Amino acid sequence: MTEELHLANALLVLPDEVVQGSVKLVDGRIAAIDSGASVPAGAVDCGGDYLAPGLIELHTDNLERHIQPRPKVDWPHAAAMLAHDAELAGTGITTVFDAMRVGSIPNGKGRYLKYARQLATELMELRAADMLKISHFLHLRSEVCSETLLEELAEFGEADRVRLVSLMDHTPGQRQFRDISKLEQYMKGKHAMSDDDFLQHVAQLKALRDRLGEAHEQGVVAEAARFGAVLASHDDTTAEQVATSASYGIRLAEFPTTVEAARACHEHGIKVIMGAPNLVRGGSHSGNVAAAELAELGLLDIVSSDYVPAALLLSAVRLGSLWGDLARGIATVTRTPAAAAGLDDRGELVEGKRADLIRFRLRGEVPALQSVWVQGRRVA
Repeated sequence: MTEELHLANALLVLPDEVVQGSVKLVDGRIAAIDSGASVPAGAVDCGGDYLAPGLIELHTDNLERHIQPRPKVDWPHAAAMLAHDAELAGTGITTVFDAMRVGSIPNGKGRYLKYARQLATELMELRAADMLKISHFLHLRSEVCSETLLEELAEFGEADRVRLVSLMDHTPGQRQFRDISKLEQYMKGKHAMSDDDFLQHVAQLKALRDRLGEAHEQGVVAEAARFGAVLASHDDTTAEQVATSASYGIRLAEFPTTVEAARACHEHGIKVIMGAPNLVRGGSHSGNVAAAELAELGLLDIVSSDYVPAALLLSAVRLGSLWGDLARGIATVTRTPAAAAGLDDRGELVEGKRADLIRFRLRGEVPALQSVWVQGRRVA
């Protein structure tokens, strides 16, 4: 049986403009887009609300937060995944790249254990059982400063929907933590490390980087090619680091920490991703470059919710206000991330694309989400 839904009298956020009109959805696809304020018989009157593509989230730690809501608390995984999925749907995210860390340190003071392989298996089982509201892919966050990175990557294959792999180098004294005092505050606050514990942690990471860093970087590049995944860098700080990223074939830069790095990314054709919390809060909690500064310089391409899913739509609206162009702001969380991740079937209100849509209205500059559809089926 054909499934149809006609949404009318809406402000349509099209790829390059916002116009009043209607959208017809048929069997999970956008079948027609028309202009005008008329409400045909049988159509839903949206009352002038905005209709936009569903949001595309490339980097979120939200699943990890549900799995471990407190240190040393391991929440039942299926329940955590379903809660994570429902939360994202409720914020307008219709496609997510779930970030999972690969690369563990099972020995020493600052040890952490592997978890991604088992978690990915459980997530794919829920997907196969049609238990998830939105579309899920994997983003493997590859920790260079680890002992088991390549062994863990080898456990993944085609069935795991790995579409994004990022190179993460958290060696103290560079990139995100070039100011080691910031790392010290973070580790002592989150993990209750003593002074001696922290010094041992720093020494351990630096030793791992010296011993395994180059081999791990080369291995990650090779594994990303095996998956057919897009490769991303993380926390680039200097033009030299960006040049290295470009030599690896990296196409996305997550959270560059300086204007210098963001500008170098654009010179190399690398898309820049910044965090929505950075934009909403007015600056980086780590003391790095503000997302708004990069936006004003024309150096921001994509926004990620990072650790606050509800910040994604809010940040897109704020960018629309900053640029005086709502369509451009919405594109940072829809069309551009979809294209960057190689998903050419979604991210735009265009005939033939997936019927992943959101409906929202504005209260000042705060979006109030009304409805969310995935492939024409309402999920929130």
